[in-house]
Amino acid sequence: MKRNMALMLSAALLGVSLTACSSSNDSSNNNVKASSSPEASSNASSSESPALSGDDLAFSKFPKPVDVHIGMVVDPTDKTLPEGDSVSNNQYTRYLKDKYNINVIVDWTAATGNDFKQKVSLTIASGKLPDGMVVDDRSFMTKAASSGLLYDIGDLFDQYASKQVKDIMASTEGRALENASYKGKMVSLPNITVDTDGVHVMWIRKDWLDKLSLPVPKTIADLEKTAKAFMDNKLGGDKTIGIAGPSKNTFPYSTFLVSSNNMAGFDPIFGAMDAYPGYWLDNGDGTVSYGTTSENTKKTLALLADWYKKGLIDPEVGTRDNTGDPINANQTGIFFGPWWNGGYGNGDSFKNDPTANWQAYPVYSDDGKWNTHMKTTGSTYTIISKNAKPDVVKAILIMNNALVRDEATFDLSVAVGWYPLRNVMAAANETEYEYTELMKVLKGEAEPEDYNVPNSLYKLMYADAKKVRDVVKPPYDELGVSNFSTANFGDFQRLYSLLIGDRPFATTPIDKKVYSVTYNQTPTMETKWANLKKMEDETVLKIILGQQPIDSFDKFVKDWKAQGGDEITAEVAELLKK
Repeated sequence: MKRNMALMLSAALLGVSLTACSSSNDSSNNNVKASSSPEASSNASSSESPALSGDDLAFSKFPKPVDVHIGMVVDPTDKTLPEGDSVSNNQYTRYLKDKYNINVIVDWTAATGNDFKQKVSLTIASGKLPDGMVVDDRSFMTKAASSGLLYDIGDLFDQYASKQVKDIMASTEGRALENASYKGKMVSLPNITVDTDGVHVMWIRKDWLDKLSLPVPKTIADLEKTAKAFMDNKLGGDKTIGIAGPSKNTFPYSTFLVSSNNMAGFDPIFGAMDAYPGYWLDNGDGTVSYGTTSENTKKTLALLADWYKKGLIDPEVGTRDNTGDPINANQTGIFFGPWWNGGYGNGDSFKNDPTANWQAYPVYSDDGKWNTHMKTTGSTYTIISKNAKPDVVKAILIMNNALVRDEATFDLSVAVGWYPLRNVMAAANETEYEYTELMKVLKGEAEPEDYNVPNSLYKLMYADAKKVRDVVKPPYDELGVSNFSTANFGDFQRLYSLLIGDRPFATTPIDKKVYSVTYNQTPTMETKWANLKKMEDETVLKIILGQQPIDSFDKFVKDWKAQGGDEITAEVAELLKK
């Protein structure tokens, strides 16, 4: 496996030219020449012009329309699509048609959350995949791959991926390629997100703090007092919520399989208690343990149950349809999430109250330490049906190249989530790099043209640098909502997320970064993890809601170990040794 990965890495990431045909067992993969291009593949006998290569090939236009059938997740709360546009006819699909002659056909849609997961699961079980879809859990990818449903894209990726995409892949030092592969074959395009997507912070209404003359809470005890003050003073009206919580579609904490972007979970609370549920922990002595089963997790659940009983946490935690509803309605003063949740994630909050001064801060342990879990390279995967024609696979690769290169040029007042097969790729340190450089531009220490580097690893830097002075006004020492113009709301959301949401990660050292020993499933997990995870989820939520006493946690740990947990722990320990 390691040898195969090394060979794939050198080919796919360093751009070594391949002259052999695809080695896939699927006949539809064969006879794809390394010199093929959209132009050449439609007229293989033509020798009037040399075959394209490099970025000329990566951004080439098909001479005839290529239909790409996809399944697509849709956010039912998004209202940015203009009247008359649709999921299959909008600025993004028209862009792909005009620029590349790619005709996107949306076979089906499903709402974000459980609806989409269920649709993906049923689609894989049926064996009838659309040409492409983006799945939000690696286990979906491995299930489809183990069932022989996926295209081995390794050779075509080497030919058609842009240099920019390959550079971003290379920035992960092989981790992204390994995640995208199954048994040595590259069977998906991996999501590569910034590290800070996995670092969850406290988002709090600073204007509410100022109204009550309260300091920014730092510790858990401070948080409890602040949430109570918000509640007592009904700063969000009669339905004031002290602390928002996860919905029925989100989670109390991130896990090794879904390690980032957990809006309104309690991740910073667990971190401040030195608890890392959902992660496989290196105990430092050659052994591993599952973080959910720790005593510190038990103590944190007892704390959350107490807060829920006191009414400090959303009474609809775990059952609310959309965790963002009370946040956007300005009924809550505190929630937790990554850097983008306080700009992209709560746009209606600012529209409903332009003075909503959401600010981002770490939550510290009692001894003043900032502890946080860290994510894997990414958590979503573009999978391609083994029955897709080679031109369709090429089209999907070109769609991905175009998204990475051109996202900064799109009109983001229409949510970029409408882009077909959107699967984010970004350099791991992109956000903190942008925070630092954008502050230089604001303070006159750098000029936007300094960042005019075509196909840069930091793909949005130049576009952001050109916009930042129009969106953000001085003084710059302590940025708040009053410093930002919302005239172009898409620009506001991005720059607010970067300059407010990413400020903690970019400027404050983390005292303890915790990585999971693995972010992938072991063999036994493939048959037993679904039941173990269901047991975990039900126990955790029932304890928080007071439906089970905290002592039920001990029975959960015992049952979890007996029903496969110990066996899986041994497998993860073997991974640690390797």
